[in-house]
Amino acid sequence: MPTETAPVSSKLITGIKAGLIALTLSAIGLPALAAERLYIFTENYPPYNASETGKGFAHNEDDITGICADMVKAMLSRVDYDYVMKMRDWSYAYNWVQDRENHGLFCTARTDEREDQFQWVGPLASIKWTLFAAPDSDISLDSLEEAKDLRIAGYKGDVMSEYLVDQGFNVVMGVSGDVNTRRLTLGQADLWVTDGLVGPLMAEEEHGITGLQPVLVFRETPMYLAFSNNTDPAVIEDLQQALDEAREAGEIERIAASYE
Repeated sequence: MPTETAPVSSKLITGIKAGLIALTLSAIGLPALAAERLYIFTENYPPYNASETGKGFAHNEDDITGICADMVKAMLSRVDYDYVMKMRDWSYAYNWVQDRENHGLFCTARTDEREDQFQWVGPLASIKWTLFAAPDSDISLDSLEEAKDLRIAGYKGDVMSEYLVDQGFNVVMGVSGDVNTRRLTLGQADLWVTDGLVGPLMAEEEHGITGLQPVLVFRETPMYLAFSNNTDPAVIEDLQQALDEAREAGEIERIAASYE
């Protein structure tokens, strides 16, 4: 009997060892798999990023469209990374993404002040920093300095709003920009700072207001997909290469043209 049980015990021990090794390797592999997933956020900022449902949030990429969104999707289709795309309020998303590995945010204006806060993939599109007045306003400006004594509607986390605050302008801040058209028409603000395309489109789609007056364009900035500094630089390199390939193939130009 001992000569028969020994081989059985040996096989059992070998099997247990193999199982433990497999579990160990599986556990080791989990972080690697998790690290390949990208978490990408955006805001409702048509025509660059927009919700298909018309709401200010979305939980998956199928409900998100727009110039930048389509460009980011074109880029991601050329790499093997798994990803999740969500739409949230800008201030929430901006704070959430920073310091979290594999977390990105688009379309983010790339400025000197933000340069060291992120790793950058782009450019995607560009925004024109524009001051809008209400349709019936008689405000006219020859320079940004002339707006010093006026109330300007903006929102938290927005690069244009924060720039004006830093320069000493009177900016009425909100959580998002979709209420700023109403602030103009209700007399709660004299001007609204936003992108030249976004302002009129949002005013009409969200509130049925047309005829906003572009009083002054005072800057233009390229926009990027911005990733946290905790993200592996190799991921950034892969994404940049994918975007460059999409641009060389004419795909980025076709996306931009489709929104004109």
